Amino acid sequence: MSSPLVTVTVCARNASAWVDACMEALTAQSYPSIEVVAINDGSTDDTGDRMEAWKDEHGQRGPPVRVHHQDALGLSAGRHRALEDSNGEWVAITDIDVRPEPDWIENLMASSTPVDDREQVVAVTGRTVFERAEDLVSWHRSVEISSKYRSRPRRTNLANGPCSMFHRETLVEVGGFGADWYHAEDMEVSLRLVQSGGVIVYAPQAVVRHVPETGLRRFLHKRARDARAHMRIVRKFPRKDRQGHAFDFLGSSSRVLLAVPWCCAFLAWSLASWSMAGSSFMFLNTDADVLKWAVMMILLLIQQVTMWRGPLGAVNREVLNHAPLGRLRSFALLHWMVLSWSASLWYGSAMGAIDALLGRNGH
Repeated sequence: MSSPLVTVTVCARNASAWVDACMEALTAQSYPSIEVVAINDGSTDDTGDRMEAWKDEHGQRGPPVRVHHQDALGLSAGRHRALEDSNGEWVAITDIDVRPEPDWIENLMASSTPVDDREQVVAVTGRTVFERAEDLVSWHRSVEISSKYRSRPRRTNLANGPCSMFHRETLVEVGGFGADWYHAEDMEVSLRLVQSGGVIVYAPQAVVRHVPETGLRRFLHKRARDARAHMRIVRKFPRKDRQGHAFDFLGSSSRVLLAVPWCCAFLAWSLASWSMAGSSFMFLNTDADVLKWAVMMILLLIQQVTMWRGPLGAVNREVLNHAPLGRLRSFALLHWMVLSWSASLWYGSAMGAIDALLGRNGH
């Protein structure tokens, strides 16, 4: 019995340094029947040239590889272009900064069989492992992503962009990837597939490895973008239209959101207490001073509970115990990182609210 053809797709813009490693991993898949479609999304560096070096339309050196170039239209538009050029019964998507394991497609296909006649598997999603560098951000990102996967059920509502595969005919029927989506095109198309009656299956053995996500500024930019896209998801797919499905990949974001309100409350209370009592506030001269200090201590306790308990706390504790920066330095940096992360989430949410008011798509 022949193996169904799988079209593996990847899109890139200005990602020259990552092209060769990604393409090498894609063309070295153990699954016997694949083709690769690569999209250069308006790069201004030599990303397109590096992709062209891998072109092999007739499969003389391995699986067939086709390369297309487009203007800078965005990842979702690139994914849809690749879908239009695909010949496979299944279409897999990944990112250029990802290195799939050799058996990635093989394991995705092994999980595509429904458990009974009523189950319509329309997508299979694997597991992304974030590699670690020598900075706190990459360690935190790696640990947090790993923690999200630990409790993920077999049936999910998100086929993650770096590591998923879709039944082509069904994906085309629901409209493919929307070119007007700024970000979170994987979540958007996943919800449409679930609304159509399909099932998305999680295959933990189908692994891809993501390059380390380093640098606080880059991390914060991505988290703001995530929050902005989440606002659009909630707007376009209210809970009643999600058929009761909750978002299963939010991780510790809800806890992180609390950091900015807590900081504002702590600063406001401290400044108000100081302005009313002056220097006597520091020496607890009155019962009122004692009460003010007690409230401040309670606020500090709430902040520490948020930092070190629950989903966020589990991640922070593991990073604190194992990160290569030393415990004291990591302790201080973790507090700053979470506060900055919270501010980025609030900023992204505000931008998403403005998008809703102005009827924008998040661009």
